[in-house]
Amino acid sequence: MNSFNSNSKYKTIGEVAKILDLINKKNGLPSTHTIRFWEKEFKQIKPKIFYGKRRYYDENVINILKKIKYLLKDKGMTLNGVKKVLNSENSDIDELYNTSIKQKKNIKSKIIKIKQILKEFKN
Repeated sequence: MNSFNSNSKYKTIGEVAKILDLINKKNGLPSTHTIRFWEKEFKQIKPKIFYGKRRYYDENVINILKKIKYLLKDKGMTLNGVKKVLNSENSDIDELYNTSIKQKKNIKSKIIKIKQILKEFKN
């Protein structure tokens, strides 16, 4: 058992998979193999290795993983395309990613409002 907790500066690979919502749809477990694969593909992902061979990720690495997931899964980019974006010095990935997060939050709040209105009509 490790001494890390949910408030720790570092997260385990399983915790990171949950943060990224990388869940195996068949068994409901965190899909850690995806993160391991991305580690091999992207030089920007450098987990800390503590306690033997256990991987731990800090906030900076988790943010890079979030961007990689966004570009691959949401934007449909290829691995090579994502590598080019991450390696580009004048990349606007932060702006794109933050805009996408804001849009998702905006849509979610609108859905909540619509649900509330529908509830009122039912009553």
